[in-house]
Amino acid sequence: MSESTRIRVFSVDDHPLLREGIAAIVNSQADMELTVQAATGREALQLYRQHLPDVTLLDLRLPDMTGIDVLIAIRNEFPDARVIMFTTFEGDVEIQRAMEAGARGYVLKNMPPRELVELIRQAHSGRKRVPAEVAAKLAEHLGEERLTQREVDVLRHLAGGNRNRDIAERLFISEETVKVHVKHVMEKLGASDRTQAVVIALRRGIIQL
Repeated sequence: MSESTRIRVFSVDDHPLLREGIAAIVNSQADMELTVQAATGREALQLYRQHLPDVTLLDLRLPDMTGIDVLIAIRNEFPDARVIMFTTFEGDVEIQRAMEAGARGYVLKNMPPRELVELIRQAHSGRKRVPAEVAAKLAEHLGEERLTQREVDVLRHLAGGNRNRDIAERLFISEETVKVHVKHVMEKLGASDRTQAVVIALRRGIIQL
């Protein structure tokens, strides 16, 4: 297969060993090649503009930006960009955010190489695909009421070990309002206490530490 017809893949991940592994997997395929790599979000944006790859494998967590912010920035400039989120994180909220932001797929780093290359081919052909394992995570909370932005803000402060009074001061709201938000957060997440609410939120990707 000639170079001009191969799928040109861009790998964005801050772990050098993982990038090497991706390069080996991609370059072992007759119909694709790894053309460029990046370790940070800003580097990813710059190199995307320079190389205009066919498919981008984008890590969800980068040192300077979230992968979703990078995805949004790329698609703002290049609406037809084909981006696959490539991550160890299985939180349904993060998966949903990524798909809503225009990701073509969401693949976990523990999935077999054959699934990864198949996902690259499908993204290149214009199709969206979420592996069964990831789809199951999404289905688990389908139809549940989402947290409001203010509730997420309160939850982040809870995760930092702040008391209601501290949260009220930081968010410029009353302590009573904080209590109401905490109550709603616990109800929506099905948590029995504040600590469990934080644990659930971290697992589902609603907040990050």
